[in-house]
Amino acid sequence: MVKIDNNLLDIVSKQAKESPRLRMNFNLHEKLDSHVQRLLNAMEPGTVLPVHRHRHTDETYIVLRGAIKLMIYNENKTNIVSHILDPCEGNYGFNIPAGTFHNVEVLDKGTVILEVKEGPYTPTGPEDIL
Repeated sequence: MVKIDNNLLDIVSKQAKESPRLRMNFNLHEKLDSHVQRLLNAMEPGTVLPVHRHRHTDETYIVLRGAIKLMIYNENKTNIVSHILDPCEGNYGFNIPAGTFHNVEVLDKGTVILEVKEGPYTPTGPEDIL
């Protein structure tokens, strides 16, 4: 059993700050081939997340702490809609349908999201990055 509390968020956030990528995952699933991928994703402002999609699975983001800007794109790499997710404002998360190009901009230091998608884990291929 894993307790998700401020202590765990602080630990993963510290690891993200120390990472060259400015983000760190904490997997809640046991194996990469688990049928459901559940993880905490701690991210700092300035981390680079490419515009990408998951062709065969929805992806759910729930902001536990901090804030992000979720951006949705069309196939021409045009941003078609953006949403600010900030639990302090009552905007907690989104379910992103399979095949939807998206990325995020991290707005606050110490941001941590809960990310859930169908497994098993498959790396994003070049055809799924804009």
